[in-house]
Amino acid sequence: MKSKLVLRATILALASAIATSQAAKSAPEDYEFQLVENEIKEGKGAVVAVKLVDKRTGAPVENAVVFTTRMDMAPDGMEAMTSPVEALPSGDPGVYRFKTDLTMAGGWRFSIAAKVQGEPETVERRLEFKAVQ
Repeated sequence: MKSKLVLRATILALASAIATSQAAKSAPEDYEFQLVENEIKEGKGAVVAVKLVDKRTGAPVENAVVFTTRMDMAPDGMEAMTSPVEALPSGDPGVYRFKTDLTMAGGWRFSIAAKVQGEPETVERRLEFKAVQ
């Protein structure tokens, strides 16, 4: 009886250790930036909002350090047409907001790169949306 209890405790401890090691191993592919809106009104001072989520849990990821952004019209074949991007505060967990000038209607691409707390690799994404009148 005692040996069965020891064996059961050993198996539970091993299963717990495996689960913990699997949870600790994450990669950039485990995180995803998603557009909050796929259509944004064109014009000066347009706001583009993106969510950063942990794809394993669906939970929002807060406090990521966004260090690279780029806004261009690559979807419409005008990659050289860019617009400056400025970070804005956000009150929603895992939502990152940016101000830019969408100078004309059409397809735009927002490229973003960030570091997630505790992760060694960079999370990057290119998101395409439409600027509408």
